Amino acid sequence: MEASFSRRKLLEPQELKYLNQRSDLRGWLQMGSHIGAIVLAGIAHAMVMGTWWVLLTGFVLGVLLNFLYAAQHELSHSTVFANRKLNEIWGRIIGFLMIFPRDFDQVMHFAHHKWTQDWNRDGELVREPYTLHSYLLWLVGVSYWRNRFVGLVRRARGVIIEPYIRPDEEAKIIREARIHVVLYGAIILASLAFGSWAWATFWILPMLLTKPVHQLQNTIEHLGLSHEDNILENTRSTRTNAVMRWLCWQMPYHTAHHTFPSVPFWKLRELNSKIEDKAGEVWRMGWIEFQIEVIGKLRQKDESQYPMNEVWVIPHAGRSLRMPAE
Repeated sequence: MEASFSRRKLLEPQELKYLNQRSDLRGWLQMGSHIGAIVLAGIAHAMVMGTWWVLLTGFVLGVLLNFLYAAQHELSHSTVFANRKLNEIWGRIIGFLMIFPRDFDQVMHFAHHKWTQDWNRDGELVREPYTLHSYLLWLVGVSYWRNRFVGLVRRARGVIIEPYIRPDEEAKIIREARIHVVLYGAIILASLAFGSWAWATFWILPMLLTKPVHQLQNTIEHLGLSHEDNILENTRSTRTNAVMRWLCWQMPYHTAHHTFPSVPFWKLRELNSKIEDKAGEVWRMGWIEFQIEVIGKLRQKDESQYPMNEVWVIPHAGRSLRMPAE
């Protein structure tokens, strides 16, 4: 598909060069604060074990763990640190914690950027159109985790079915999956040998049970938007607060990120302002507002019955934005 808007109309080359600058300091501040919050939540979780307070500490710990994927996402783009190798190392560590191997995630995500909202090639859209039932299963995390676990084991068996994985990428994806499965198995065996359930108490269970919170951000970014090749029409930003923007590593500025994915997370607010100065307000909704709208739409009819080249989940205020073609 031919692009229906021009990035060159949004930024001057010197502006993009400035915005593309990485910072190890900003990367360490964000990574350190997020990891530090997880450690503190884990300590609090251990201290209140055996009381009802574990529901609260477990919730906080799980949410912090789930949103650590925002770090993995930025690390895949090599925008967290100026040092590329440092991005890769941290990406592998966090990919292991997320049960989402780094190489596989990167291949899938880059296909998502290259073919955003293309049913056949977008790495994050290769699925059946949602019904209300299938959407709710994805929203609460049931089908999300099923796909993660089943996909990891299948790839470890050497079976690749993802259309966005090239033949020359298959070997590293399979090898990576096998390493993950072996390490996960080793953790479980060691835990059984020592009679410890720490891996479930402080990692897996909190992460599994709080996935619906993370899905509020995941589902809002593209669902209900146009499938045309126009980022300003097929990508949505999130209306939220400073705490959630920190937790999401600034991904609520999602339209800005998709328009110029090489720009580091901590400069997305500035980038978003420049885009809106040139193109007008981008699509933006709040988490709850979006869920009310999309669930209401899916109660009426399935996703496949809505037009593919139009926006069908919009904020009540609406907005008009069209970029001229080159």
